Amino acid sequence: MFIVEAPVEKVIELDNQIFLLKIHCPEITRSIKPGQFVNVRVSETIYPLLRRPFSVCDVEGEYFYLMFNVFGEGTKILASKHFGDTVDILGPLGNGFNFNDDYETAIIVAGGLGAAPFPYLIREIGNDKNVLSFIGGKTYRDVITHGMKNITMATDDGSLGFKGNVIDLLNENIEVLNKSKIKIFACGPNAMLRALKDFSIKNNFECEASTECAMACGFGICQGCPIESTKNSEKYLLVCKDGPVFNVRDVII
Repeated sequence: MFIVEAPVEKVIELDNQIFLLKIHCPEITRSIKPGQFVNVRVSETIYPLLRRPFSVCDVEGEYFYLMFNVFGEGTKILASKHFGDTVDILGPLGNGFNFNDDYETAIIVAGGLGAAPFPYLIREIGNDKNVLSFIGGKTYRDVITHGMKNITMATDDGSLGFKGNVIDLLNENIEVLNKSKIKIFACGPNAMLRALKDFSIKNNFECEASTECAMACGFGICQGCPIESTKNSEKYLLVCKDGPVFNVRDVII
């Protein structure tokens, strides 16, 4: 784990007010794994006080990318960064996806900004396995396809792709999913993840999900991000230290 004052290379605006922040930080890129995150101090002042956690979206050489939308003061500050500005980075943090397991096809399931960790995961999976991406959002403006492969889309209002949520979309494609040995990798709102857990258990699919939670320290000291465990030996786990990626069978989302 490193604390680094890392220079910003550029801010890229994608469609629908989604931003990519490109940061030069070889200390992080040498060791970060897909699904891990960094905790970012967005300004040099005491406001905003707490760091902000971000999944690492992608890695290219000594650069990594963060994906975000402008939701509050912290992300507004990040979106206004310019070349040469610095950000205080703490990371890499948490546990990432286990993508070297025994499966033939990786099924990516993303809702909204839950798409953030998957460009790097797909890059690391490479060509050894098939990748199918199922992307959902409330409307077409909420569907993020940056860095995805073999995309099928769903929107609640039917403005893009299948009309319904992404779990409905998976059910519509159950025959495709059953054609090979799959593993599901997911990130999105908790309601989506709860439904996906039920879907995965019902169909006996392996599924790992990147969970979201408000974090302060990012490495387990403050105990501020508990998630209930299904294991008898542990009542609660910490999203920042034990996750953010969990096998869906191991936690109550």
